[in-house]
Amino acid sequence: MPKYQTKQRTLLLTYLNQHPDELLSAKEIAENIKTDKISVSSVYRNLADLEEDGMIVKHVPNGTREVYYRYIGAERCKGHIHASCTKCGKTFHIKKDYVADLSDSLKKEDNFLLSTEETVLYGICGDCQ
Repeated sequence: MPKYQTKQRTLLLTYLNQHPDELLSAKEIAENIKTDKISVSSVYRNLADLEEDGMIVKHVPNGTREVYYRYIGAERCKGHIHASCTKCGKTFHIKKDYVADLSDSLKKEDNFLLSTEETVLYGICGDCQ
């Protein structure tokens, strides 16, 4: 059943589209769009709907209980694997050439089809090393 495009959902999608390479908590999202009068409960409800629709991916980094969301509906994220720094939280695209090589190798060697939109590699970025 199609979801209604409410004002809150539109505000949330607009915000997420502006931050496609970031891991964001529901609290961070609500704080950043609070001037548009969207409640935290509305953010959680809409995030759950967007996850069900395959537009966002939920991440729970090892060693934490914090839940982060990453928008994968942005066109510029298609076909990319993301890398996320465990110290500062910065997230960025891994070059498509590397992704293609890794994906091809996994398919040939291990008969494993990589889901690039849902894949995040965790480590420490150059600025934090």
